[in-house]
Amino acid sequence: MKWMRCRHDGRELWGALEGDMLAVHEGDLFGAHRASGERVPVAGVEWLTPCRPGKMLALWNNFRAAAEKNGWAVPTEPLYFVKTPNSYAAHGQAIAAPSPEVGRVAYEGELAIVIGRRAKGVSAAQAAEHILGYACANDLTAIELLNRDPAFAQWTRAKGFDGFGIFGPVIATDFDPNSASVRTLVGGRERQNYALADMIFPPHELVARLSQDMTLEPGDVILCGTSLGVLPMKPGSTVEVEIAGIGRLANTFG
Repeated sequence: MKWMRCRHDGRELWGALEGDMLAVHEGDLFGAHRASGERVPVAGVEWLTPCRPGKMLALWNNFRAAAEKNGWAVPTEPLYFVKTPNSYAAHGQAIAAPSPEVGRVAYEGELAIVIGRRAKGVSAAQAAEHILGYACANDLTAIELLNRDPAFAQWTRAKGFDGFGIFGPVIATDFDPNSASVRTLVGGRERQNYALADMIFPPHELVARLSQDMTLEPGDVILCGTSLGVLPMKPGSTVEVEIAGIGRLANTFG
């Protein structure tokens, strides 16, 4: 199943993506729901984020290839930060560049985990029961701002501008991260292509470990981190994040 949300003729709709049609559902994605019988062509709709996260947690240094190339130590526990709700953005949404003094902004193509059931102190073996599915993500970063002040790394500010937490276009419930790769294209040119199997902390372990720190609620999103190929974008760049089995997330920056 691939779940999506959109705006069509002034209405917010959600349901299952079936080919080029939306099979509209009623109820709660994370609770009781049913198909309404209404079907809407996807062409021409305004895509929305496939869920409304209460929080978005994002990983840093979670791929072995990137750690090796950059000389980073392999972490013994997940290293993560929080992206604020104003940063959430959907497939097709134009992303405004921050003011020029912020400096350059980089893309980061990633896999997103969507929590489907409350998780508190769960084990890795139990984690699958708490994952609804997966989405594509683009974790934008103001790279010059991040370490501008040597006394304080500005993770929240550098990652929290409006539109810097893009995810979608759907939540895919039947997806195996172990056999998939992330491709990121900028202006049609491939910039990233890395295997998700290279993760230091794979999805089930991330859910388990983060649930020891804080309760994960339905709709919360975990970004799994990125690997090699991160570069700054030029204004007007279209960035596409593709994961076979999920789909393609595309946005224009600046």
